Amino acid sequence: MKYAISVIKNAIGEFERNRVRTFLTSLGIMIGVFSVVMLLALGIGLKNYLEQQFEDIGSNVLFVFPGQGFGGGGSFGQAFSSFANSIQFDERDYKNLKQLSTADYVVPGYITTKQIESKYEKTAGSIQGVNDEYDELFNFEILAGEFLSRSDISSRSKVGVIAETLADELFDEPDDAVGQTVEVDSNLRIKIIGLVKDIGDPEQDNSIMIPYTTTFLTINPDKTFLSIYIGVSDSSLVTQTKKDAEDILLRRYDDDQFSVIEPSEILDTVTQIFSIVNGVLIAIGSVSLIVGGIGIMNIMYASVTDRTREIGIRRSIGATKSDIMIQFMAESTILSLLGGLVGLLLAGIIVLIVRPFFPLEINLSTVLVSLGISSVIGIFFGSFPARSAANLTPIEAIRYE
Repeated sequence: MKYAISVIKNAIGEFERNRVRTFLTSLGIMIGVFSVVMLLALGIGLKNYLEQQFEDIGSNVLFVFPGQGFGGGGSFGQAFSSFANSIQFDERDYKNLKQLSTADYVVPGYITTKQIESKYEKTAGSIQGVNDEYDELFNFEILAGEFLSRSDISSRSKVGVIAETLADELFDEPDDAVGQTVEVDSNLRIKIIGLVKDIGDPEQDNSIMIPYTTTFLTINPDKTFLSIYIGVSDSSLVTQTKKDAEDILLRRYDDDQFSVIEPSEILDTVTQIFSIVNGVLIAIGSVSLIVGGIGIMNIMYASVTDRTREIGIRRSIGATKSDIMIQFMAESTILSLLGGLVGLLLAGIIVLIVRPFFPLEINLSTVLVSLGISSVIGIFFGSFPARSAANLTPIEAIRYE
């Protein structure tokens, strides 16, 4: 124990004599650990965000998509290619699914990005074609006015409900939106009849919801839907409803042309995708750790050269090869660990600042992995100069100039 304390004290004393070199040596490891920890925190944050979004939606909502992007056994490899050249749902599919006896809500979904202009501002936003059940299915909070009615759908009314974020961009105050008229792509005028609270989804919060039948007039002449949502109030009926919906769609399509899925299936697929992307990003971030390790090795080699006479004197008065090697290994390990601690601390500060806006998170495994990697890098890259120092013969070292 006393020996270990003595080694650490000698290492700290050496750091204090060369503070600038100590800082520069630790900098590479600090940047590397900071990068890796932030990427891990971002990955966990994205997972937390998605889980929260699907928790808000609820587990009793079924999503009907064209293709097998989130189906096919949950294979993430299909998620990017399946929608190409796939079917498009139409009003016939929507009306067929409305026949589901176990479904409380069936909502067609059409969405497109358009230029939206008020008398104050012009901006790009999403136009969603939905029906009067959309707000109840996703539990929107009406801040002002009212949501779309059944008569709005049947009469193809040119009315819409705007989300808070988009209303704030188009008007002086979000509450001013109700009663105003906006122009969509200069060929469709929509009167705002309601304002809904943001839900945290950027696309939804930057949108205007209008009757799906109204989209048929100009922006959706093909009268197709990108998705259909099915809401079931009784969770015990979700599996049966899913099977019944698939049976209905199989009357028109092959089983590989559509997917009827639950939020948990989407979350599983997206989590797989993020895990791979996050792994690649961490691998890229780890390059800076290797660079930092090489930096430590180079500096430690320089330190061996500078302290050659010191090494010779210590060997001549009884220090063994292992004593010299342990000393230099301890210095490189402590340097690396110090850089790791500073990088971890900086990442923690950033996470605390961002957390109120996005659920970044640093868990215990991230802390242990980052500090473990720092120690391993210090030991590995420090072993080469340490061995070089230990192999110096006492006489040659003392005579070194």
